[in-house]
Amino acid sequence: MSLNRRSIHLWIPNIFFFKGGIQVYSAFFLQALNSFNQNTDYHIFLKHDPCQSPEFSFSEHNKFHFAGNWYLPLRTLAFASQIFGYGLWQRPKLIIATHLNFTVAAYWLKRLTGISYWAVAHGVDAWNIQRPALQTALHHADRILAVSGYTRDRLIKEQRLDPAKIAILPNTFDSDRFQIAPKPKHLLERYQLTAEQPVILTVARLDMKERNKGYDQILLALPEIRRHIPNIRYIIVGKGSDRPRIEQLIDQLDLQDSVTLAGFVPDEELSAYYHLCDVFAMPSQNEGFGIVYLEALACGKPTLGGDRDGAIDALCGGELGVLVNPEDVSAIAQTLIAILQGEYPHPLLYQPELLRQKVIDIYGFEKFKTTLQELIQTIDI
Repeated sequence: MSLNRRSIHLWIPNIFFFKGGIQVYSAFFLQALNSFNQNTDYHIFLKHDPCQSPEFSFSEHNKFHFAGNWYLPLRTLAFASQIFGYGLWQRPKLIIATHLNFTVAAYWLKRLTGISYWAVAHGVDAWNIQRPALQTALHHADRILAVSGYTRDRLIKEQRLDPAKIAILPNTFDSDRFQIAPKPKHLLERYQLTAEQPVILTVARLDMKERNKGYDQILLALPEIRRHIPNIRYIIVGKGSDRPRIEQLIDQLDLQDSVTLAGFVPDEELSAYYHLCDVFAMPSQNEGFGIVYLEALACGKPTLGGDRDGAIDALCGGELGVLVNPEDVSAIAQTLIAILQGEYPHPLLYQPELLRQKVIDIYGFEKFKTTLQELIQTIDI
């Protein structure tokens, strides 16, 4: 059924001034909706953004509502009042929440008005849910879009949801921003590297609450890697509260000459870091999907992820990269050594153009748009 009556409300944490996975996904989601629903007005409610960024350009059919100007302790109440009030007033034909926590309000609106609602399940937000109100809201959602099969399977198992209610709409990426290119001279000079020097790269938030990104395991694997590849350099891009502990671990392992903490890197410079590396590695354990894997693959880089989370989806079960036990430091070390020495038995890793094309075919924005359009058209709302 075509969505051509009245309006759709989108409830989003933020998209303009923070670039985490949910924010990037939400921006692509809105862009996709605009591309094939020209006769629909979208009211976008943003909890944490105070205003729209000039970097983004959206359709004239988009009306933004901001709660980010409210003092943080009052913001949740202000946002809830906004989405609930506009819902009662405008009676949209569909509400889409790109964070599961918002579905509690959608559930009550549905009870009062019959408005259908969808929710997007990303990663840790969807795992081990204990709140009864949120559990109820998930069971009454008309559709749940999971970013990975891993997240879908956990929701089905943990919340006993109807599998038919959950569809997969994987993350996507901007293939124009991430392309194949030589190692940038300015980064080689900045970090005093030679063009031939092998580089391992991780891009992740260094958050004390998210220590399962896998950078610890790579640091622990570096002494063994260094025995085979003495001039190896490991670069970690990202900032956060876990940096002091990481610095301490680097000192304990005597890796000062082999590790570079690059800190925060602006979006416009990120692709250069992918170009700089010879392998992208993030053997995580709690990743809902991992857009960074797609970005690295689009730059033609061999990519390593963990075999315990959404990286399984991002790397297509090993078709696009290498999956390892994220708790096995020895396996991580041996796998990275093999990849860097050109000996890993996966020919696609060493065919950058083909690697790039495959990730675009599977996870590019055109595929994302097609999948979302099919999902909407198959449900009578």
